[in-house]
Amino acid sequence: MTQNESKQSNIDRSSDSSESTVGVAQDSGLLRSSGVVGFFTMLSRVMGLARDVVFARVIGADAFADVFFVAFKIPNFFRRLFAEGAFAQAFVPVLGEYREQGSQAAVRGLIDRVSGTLGLTLLLFTLVIVLAAPVMAAIFAPSWFMDDPLKFAATTDMLRITFPYLLFISMTGVAGGILNSYDRFAVPAFTPILLNISLICAALFAAPLFDQPAFALAWGVLIAGIVQLVFQLPFLHRIHMLPQPIIDWHDSGVRKILILMGPAIFGVSVSQINLLLDTMLATFLPTGSVSWLYYSDRLSELPLGVFGVAVATVILPNLSRHHASESTKEYSQTLDWALKMILLVAVPAAIALTLLAEPILVTLFYYGDVMTTRDMAMAALSLRAYAIGLIAFMLIKVLAPGFFARQDMRTPVRIGVIAMVTNMVLNVLFVLPLHFYWQIGHVGLASATSVSAFLNAILLFWFLRKQGIYAPTGQWRRFLIQLVIAVAVMFVALLMLSAELGLLQSEVWQQGNWLQRISGIGMVCTAGLLVYILVLFVLGFRPADLRGPAKATSRGH
Repeated sequence: MTQNESKQSNIDRSSDSSESTVGVAQDSGLLRSSGVVGFFTMLSRVMGLARDVVFARVIGADAFADVFFVAFKIPNFFRRLFAEGAFAQAFVPVLGEYREQGSQAAVRGLIDRVSGTLGLTLLLFTLVIVLAAPVMAAIFAPSWFMDDPLKFAATTDMLRITFPYLLFISMTGVAGGILNSYDRFAVPAFTPILLNISLICAALFAAPLFDQPAFALAWGVLIAGIVQLVFQLPFLHRIHMLPQPIIDWHDSGVRKILILMGPAIFGVSVSQINLLLDTMLATFLPTGSVSWLYYSDRLSELPLGVFGVAVATVILPNLSRHHASESTKEYSQTLDWALKMILLVAVPAAIALTLLAEPILVTLFYYGDVMTTRDMAMAALSLRAYAIGLIAFMLIKVLAPGFFARQDMRTPVRIGVIAMVTNMVLNVLFVLPLHFYWQIGHVGLASATSVSAFLNAILLFWFLRKQGIYAPTGQWRRFLIQLVIAVAVMFVALLMLSAELGLLQSEVWQQGNWLQRISGIGMVCTAGLLVYILVLFVLGFRPADLRGPAKATSRGH
């Protein structure tokens, strides 16, 4: 390291303690980076819950609420494909490879050409979809196209407002991928908070100005995309990686990323495709089904987004560097650490959400004027179904990068297709009887998604083992025994305390005011967490067990 580079590293460390300096060997490892990402992601998710509480009060679960959630889900789905999904999994390993070669000029050239080529592609794609909004609305809401002209027209109009969000948020994903590759995890993790702020402001201040408040939220989505992109640009400039877009379809790096992106779309986004299929089928179900699935999915995604995404975000660039340097042992150790961290959070979270589904929903979203007791009961059923699959959803987040970091897209693609087909079959098997006999078809949709996610996770794990990519380290048996006992004791504690406070009696819990509900839920969840941690400690689990292998560094700066 040169003197100038050393000075720059010191400046970076002093200005932002949450960001690791590139190329510094003495780093605090993966846990610290995961903690940074997890903190800002948790803040974002808390803001997201606040946003959804505001949504519940402003639009509830009526027809136009269903329309907005569909119109928002379509660009959000493509966002996860282009920005957070396929692009990130293809771009980060290739960028890591360029950095490993040590050529700063080559890295900058790749960034310039990727930003220009992807930007043009997204611009053209956005224009096509905006012009063809009725076609897209008919595809994703076929029932409304055939039987509900009002909903269909509103979906078309709203989609024309929300879809350009994809362009801006995908370019935000490019910026975030660059920052993550340089171990600047904090800024990309903070950025989604701006979406929630924008939507809250739209709901509180703009919605009263519209005949249909849901249209104000649509404009809030578009504004949020612009704000998030602009926010990240100064941080790219700070590390001298602000793109100067160049359109070059023939660049070897661009072509490699595009080739990797194709199959990665299926490999990383199977769960999102399944959720979108759920939304499509939900349009055939009674009014409110889309909203019930939305609110329950949002709550199930809280631990997924806070911790699953945080761990996945941190391990991908490290796995890519381990692969580039042929450090197979360290590669496996990183995956091993990630799996333990995921299970440590996912299992108790799934149990708690299953037990406390309705009281949590009532606490956050129940307001008699727009949300009804039936809405809460229906959403609670689908939340329990999603909660069962939470463990699988989170495992996929860390298992899939085990392949992507090696630029192996075919294996997760094959697995993803199997899971997606399974989900489609299960949708029919679950939804039809549940809808016709009990009018809870939306629960079948959520259940099918969870089951297919478990199949996805199991197959990913099996192929990682079969191909010799991952070899479990010692003490797994001890870890699992500690986990099972701690979760069992936590469940008993939650059950007893919930019964004592009346959380499990819906008619009682709904009569309390918001402050009583939030304090009751807070007390139960805090007690459950403390019991869980205490039992783990008694069984011999220590903070040192959370430390992962040191982060890999790159020769490129």
